[in-house]
Amino acid sequence: MTDDPTGLSGRLSLTSVVAFGISYMAPSLVMVLFGVVAATSGGTAPTAFLLATGAMTLTALSYAKMARRFPASGSAYAYARNTLGAPAGFLVGWVVLLDYLFLPMVAWLVQAVYLNAQFPAVPVWVWMLVNAGLTTLVNIIGLAFTDRVNKVLTCAAVLIVLLFAGYCLTHLVGHPPTSVAAPLWNADTTTLGVSAAAAVAAYSYLGFDAVTTLSEEARDPRRNIPRAVVLVVALGGLLFTTVAYVMQLVHPGGVFDAPDIAGYTMSVQVGGQSFADWTNLAGIVAGFGSGLAVQLSSSRLLYTMGRDGVLPKRVFGALNARTGTPVFCVLLTGAMCFVGLGLTLETATSFINFGAFLAFTAVNVCVVVHWARNPTSGRGSVIGHVVTPALGTCVTLYLMTRLSGQALLVGSCWLAAGIAYLLWLTRGFTRPTPGLAVDEDRGRAEAVPA
Repeated sequence: MTDDPTGLSGRLSLTSVVAFGISYMAPSLVMVLFGVVAATSGGTAPTAFLLATGAMTLTALSYAKMARRFPASGSAYAYARNTLGAPAGFLVGWVVLLDYLFLPMVAWLVQAVYLNAQFPAVPVWVWMLVNAGLTTLVNIIGLAFTDRVNKVLTCAAVLIVLLFAGYCLTHLVGHPPTSVAAPLWNADTTTLGVSAAAAVAAYSYLGFDAVTTLSEEARDPRRNIPRAVVLVVALGGLLFTTVAYVMQLVHPGGVFDAPDIAGYTMSVQVGGQSFADWTNLAGIVAGFGSGLAVQLSSSRLLYTMGRDGVLPKRVFGALNARTGTPVFCVLLTGAMCFVGLGLTLETATSFINFGAFLAFTAVNVCVVVHWARNPTSGRGSVIGHVVTPALGTCVTLYLMTRLSGQALLVGSCWLAAGIAYLLWLTRGFTRPTPGLAVDEDRGRAEAVPA
């Protein structure tokens, strides 16, 4: 094993990083969320997805700016530490940790629930263990192998969504829509309804930030990671908006018998029962890539915090000498599947969004603070370094207000535990907070003694 601070090797191309981001976001999610988004927006799902794309792009631009300046694998944690100070960075990292620990579990649980629905003879817990075991094995083998598997699965996931869209278009040939503009705005549309639907659609974009956890494993990270962040949101938004538009043409309006399964119902409508069943199964298999990407990014955050000494360095900050992967961190995220065995999908999902939106808010604030301290470092653009991240902050804070009371309670308790841990770690701030300093000029990560 090695705990070399710069042990992660940069080998991922821009295409590979973008593929991980797209896979993380799960292309088929537009089919899953369509019914709920269309019902909330009054039959204007594509407009809601378009608004969500624009809103999340504001924060994506902030991540791109910070990734260019601090090309470290810690993502929001590294940006906050180097911009807002070590204690703030620790707390951001701690809150994001809740998100990243539970995200793999949620991805596997979603897979398990759908596989159980398709093959009810096999219990959910068995599918859960199978999914977690397979992704853990792939991620342990090594980054090159994980990259190849992910590219195949990402292509499969996108092709399945495009195939479904193709069937929808074929259906429209025999059943032409009464209005091609109604899916964008109609008599039932309200600004409040579209904004509420956009808040739901925004959950489709959670994970675009995960590509920044691959900064130390990407080629030319100062150039490729910022590009990847923006490309993931842009490509995901284009796919979501376009498919939602086609689906809204097939099913005008926002009235559904069961909004939660509208995507599956429409698959039956446009292609028949067999097509719907096979598409559903293929989508489930392709969704394996989402769990793969989620676990990869989660293990990198744990590794970075371990390398910094925020978590026990000897255990979390070690890389396997042969594979170059943080094996313990991968195994720990894999072990989270056992926590998910006793949770419902709704409860598990409620754990993750608090950390994600708080991290988004922190990164937007980091851009403003960094520019205020270094007004000439960002080409002096007030719009790009103050106005845009300020708008991004407003969006993410609004999204936090849309979270359930349970999510806010769990997130707040986790944050309180982090504050207590920070006080113990620093002995009441009588010792420096351990962490990592990133040299902006050279882009090298250097250990800071605890």
